[in-house]
Amino acid sequence: MKTKNIYKLLFFFGLLLSFNSCTDDLNVIPKDDDEFLAEEFYADPAAYKQALAGIYGNLSLTGNGPGSSNLQGIDAGTSQYMRTWWYLQDLAADEPIWSYENDEGGAVKAIQRNTWSSTNTILLGFFSRAMFTVALTNEFLRQSSDENIERRGHTGAVGGDIAAYRAEARLLRAMAYYHLMDLFGKAAFVSKDDPVGTYQGPEYGRAELFAFIESEILAIENDLVGARQNEYARADKAVAWMILAKMYLNAEIYGQGNKYTDCITYTDKIINSGYALASDYSLNFLADNDTNEAGLNEIIFQTVSDGTVTENYGATTVIINGEVGSLENNADDLGTQGWGGALRVRKQFAERFLNGDVPLEDTRNTLITAGREIEITDIGDRDSGYIITKFKNITSAGEPGEDPTFVNTDFPMFRLADVYLMYAEAVVRGGGGSLEEAVEYVNKLRLRANSTTITSGNLTLDFLINERSRELYWEGHRRQDLIRFGLFTGGNYNWVWKGGSSSGIALPNHFNVYPMPANNMAANPNLTQNPGY
Repeated sequence: MKTKNIYKLLFFFGLLLSFNSCTDDLNVIPKDDDEFLAEEFYADPAAYKQALAGIYGNLSLTGNGPGSSNLQGIDAGTSQYMRTWWYLQDLAADEPIWSYENDEGGAVKAIQRNTWSSTNTILLGFFSRAMFTVALTNEFLRQSSDENIERRGHTGAVGGDIAAYRAEARLLRAMAYYHLMDLFGKAAFVSKDDPVGTYQGPEYGRAELFAFIESEILAIENDLVGARQNEYARADKAVAWMILAKMYLNAEIYGQGNKYTDCITYTDKIINSGYALASDYSLNFLADNDTNEAGLNEIIFQTVSDGTVTENYGATTVIINGEVGSLENNADDLGTQGWGGALRVRKQFAERFLNGDVPLEDTRNTLITAGREIEITDIGDRDSGYIITKFKNITSAGEPGEDPTFVNTDFPMFRLADVYLMYAEAVVRGGGGSLEEAVEYVNKLRLRANSTTITSGNLTLDFLINERSRELYWEGHRRQDLIRFGLFTGGNYNWVWKGGSSSGIALPNHFNVYPMPANNMAANPNLTQNPGY
């Protein structure tokens, strides 16, 4: 039985309670009768877990059914949390490219050609969706206060669980702020103690956000369920450690100085928590990655996709349908109807598997090259460029998912393989740790992939940026990685269609953060535009 059913239409704050959301700080703004509806809802002590599920649901859902949006004036297709996050982290970098460039306003075109502006609807969608997580969490924390629980007579019914529920909600809020800090460098800060309604939160920059996220996670750590001990797709201590490790690895980019030793501390915590690599790399990206070996042992946190429950155009639905080639007729192999070659790979990515650095038999290499050219001179030509088949709506037993459009494959936001590579990078960057262990961790990944092993002399930053791409491609890490390695902006590394040029051109340094969405700034005068935009 799929444990994904925690999400079954439990999007209560966004849907059943009919809260409106605005596009400034995304506070939950009650209608006149919403206070009554909330009291009616929370009359049942089981409502607290259901409301918590609603916060998780915001990572996968956009509204009450396919194509619906609970964000006022914001389209579902440009505001699904993981889909827009994937656009902004991967489609904007050097791995995928999408022939679909005729969306309203050209938002996709601008993201993948690095020609975005503050009016891009994908930027608006992600910023607003992440702030909606903040709003949902704040309302949950208000409703689950000791005072409210005691007033409702629920102390005995939920007393043993509520601390963990509240810690999980705060962790999801911290994660939303982490994503906003990484992508935009700033956000409106709103807490449970701020007024509900038209309150406009002050602007927090990276320094304030970093301090808040770090202190918040450290404060809730003891209340979180132990690593690998929570229900499926619910956060635990390892998710908290992962966010901290990510922040510490990128701390210099965030203006917080060298924190590689802290990164090693938290990657060690995860590594020593009982996680293990799946025997087969592909298991992480199949329709049963909620129950197979990867889901049980390697994936640390995932967002849910389900053909009968979530039914939304999330990241894996877009990726898998996009992987169906215009020439290959491989829809059945991927368990989906497909969009005829919409997604291809950029030349520089393909060459990491084809240039001899790894054998062609490396199982992470899912490129399909037959009958195709590596060059993409016309993005709209679906027959040009290689395709990949990393994600599939097929189970490990070879059975297709429940629906040929809305896939069952969950998106692995965090997994152990990334932890191994983060540890290795922090060691190479001087954070301490063990060089011998770092090499061992990298070789575990390469041995699983039937690839060649390395020695300590091979473990360099140049090696690691390419190895991260080979291991983690299309998993939402690439833009952040390129920025950390000094390769996203400037002209030291130009990939095809970077900056809108077929051969790639340098990007200005201010493109290391996205512009603040114009609509969000208009709604909240406390928000200011990032320099250069």
